[in-house]
Parts: sequence; structure tokens; C-alpha cells
Amino acid sequence: MKFKIDENLPVELATDLQLAGHDADTVLDEHLAGATDPVVVAAAQQEGRIVLTLDKGIANLTHHPMHTHAGVVLFRPGESGRLAVMNFIRSRLAELLSMELANRVTVVSERRIRVR
Repeated sequence: MKFKIDENLPVELATDLQLAGHDADTVLDEHLAGATDPVVVAAAQQEGRIVLTLDKGIANLTHHPMHTHAGVVLFRPGESGRLAVMNFIRSRLAELLSMELANRVTVVSERRIRVR
């Protein structure tokens, strides 16, 4: 799978995904730091990348309907802070990568993974 990691997630996530055999880049790699959500979503869509984010706005289907993106994964960890977020993502990553993520909005919380 191909992923674009939003600037609100640790960049180490790109390395984790690459080591798992996926194509991952970051918003920072693409010089999109500070870009608006529509710009990030459009850049990911052009490259066929699934956006990984903590930003509820990107996962908002009213603002970004399904046909406007290649997929979005919204992480909703119970704790904030870089280390807590990374630990949360790593604890769910294997399960998440076994799922079909393209052309969907997937919400990953402490208790479950929900697909819209």
C-alpha cells in the first residue's frame, strides 16, 4: 500500500511502514508542512496514497467525500504526546495493515477499528 503521513504524526511511522514493505512518505517530505487539509488530501489523491492522520477534519466526509481521496486512516489514541501516539499506532499497525484501507475512512481508537 501507499501512504502519506500527515505532519501531526511522528515521522518514524514512515520507517515502520517501509520496513513492513509499504511505500510511505510524509507531508514534510513533500514540503507540504502547514498546508491546508484540502491541499494534503489532493496531493495524496494524485499519488494514490492513503492519508494517515490525527486530524478529524481530514476524515470528515462532509468536507472530503469518498471520491476525493484514496483513503484516510484517522488515529484516535487515548493519550497525547509523541511517544504515546507512536506506541498506540504500533500496537494497532499489524491489524490495520491486514485490512482493506483504500477508498475508505478508517478510524482507529483504543477499543476498535471502524470503517466508513
